[in-house]
Amino acid sequence: MTILLIYIAIFVAAYLIVRLVARGVAHATDFTSLKTVTFGDESAVTADRTASVVSVVAIFLIWGAFTGSVISPIHAPGPFVGDTSFTYTAEAEDGSRDDATVSVRVFEVGTEAEEPSIEPGDGFAKDDSAKVGAWRSVLIRVDKNDEIGRGEGAKVVAINGEPIAPGETVKLADGEVTLSTKGTPNFKPNQGWQMEPIWLPSPEAVWGRIVEIANTGYQNSTLLQHLGWSLFRVVAGFAAGALVGIPLGYAMGLSSWFRGWFDPIVEFMRPVPPLALIPLVIIWAGIGEVGKVILLFLAALWIMTIAARSGVSGVKISKVHAAYSLGASKWQILTQVIVPNSLPDIFTGARVAMGVCWGTVVAAELVAAEKGAGMMIMVASKFQLTDIVIMGIILIGIIGYGIDILMRMAERWLIPWKGRG
Repeated sequence: MTILLIYIAIFVAAYLIVRLVARGVAHATDFTSLKTVTFGDESAVTADRTASVVSVVAIFLIWGAFTGSVISPIHAPGPFVGDTSFTYTAEAEDGSRDDATVSVRVFEVGTEAEEPSIEPGDGFAKDDSAKVGAWRSVLIRVDKNDEIGRGEGAKVVAINGEPIAPGETVKLADGEVTLSTKGTPNFKPNQGWQMEPIWLPSPEAVWGRIVEIANTGYQNSTLLQHLGWSLFRVVAGFAAGALVGIPLGYAMGLSSWFRGWFDPIVEFMRPVPPLALIPLVIIWAGIGEVGKVILLFLAALWIMTIAARSGVSGVKISKVHAAYSLGASKWQILTQVIVPNSLPDIFTGARVAMGVCWGTVVAAELVAAEKGAGMMIMVASKFQLTDIVIMGIILIGIIGYGIDILMRMAERWLIPWKGRG
């Protein structure tokens, strides 16, 4: 929740600052800026590149702030590291009480540390020491050196003077102590707001892992081989889905018989997630490359079918009538009117289908894959190598975004009339 509020605050501040600066900048004179009506016109809404840059920078700054990264000028409060202590009160079976101090050394995970040196002190409750890594907790058997221990009926009844019972917690300046059900104090140092590296490593740690795997490889394959195989599977599955889905969508949009025949199948399969088809694909096609491509083919097929059908159905009937009035044949109507006017919807569907395929490739590579970005992610997750998992996610996202940019460029080049009536 804190991270979300910070992100929202950065978004609002960036928007106000950019809008304030933009007031004094002259407007462009391109096609969009010359329109008299732009509100509600999708073609008039283009990405503000300043907002894009600020968005990416904000994400990395927040990521760095909550992981203690050097790329962030400010950091969220980190976990407590250092020496601290608390006092526990032991009560013997006869009602007598004695206090003792527990000295705890909290060290950074991954480094070596020794327990603090202490003297036992006087009384039947003796002073103790312990060590614990940041973000961790430690059970402290305070009665192990007491003259009257738990076996003789003694029990811990207070921490720093505050009464405590099994299952209860007492807050300290540098952490908290919870009494277990058997009466053993469990010390947990303050964790702060920063994430432990095992859950979220810093940006430089992820970058270091990218450089390492790019140089030495991972699981007997280079990084380019892993990414290349994922890209091949996605492109092959998407291409097969487009080759089948687009003609099928045209047929459904132009023929009531095709529409009635295939509509129940398409509408039935459309909401079925590709992941649900994995067991069936394994049974039908095995665990080789064919099964993975088939799964991605099914992920793209229904999206491309619906996109093509929607494109045909969205062609303005006035354009068709105008073409007929000029003596156009049905073939000319299809090639000169329907296809050009349906291409915007098909390109939109292609971008969606490619995104779904990239989202499915990780699941497709779960099935006995020896190479692939998804395979890297899943193997790394088994060993809690979070930096490799995040590396794989980032690379998949970058490649997917790059493909989407290429498709947008192709769309602008092939159908420059999109959004112009």
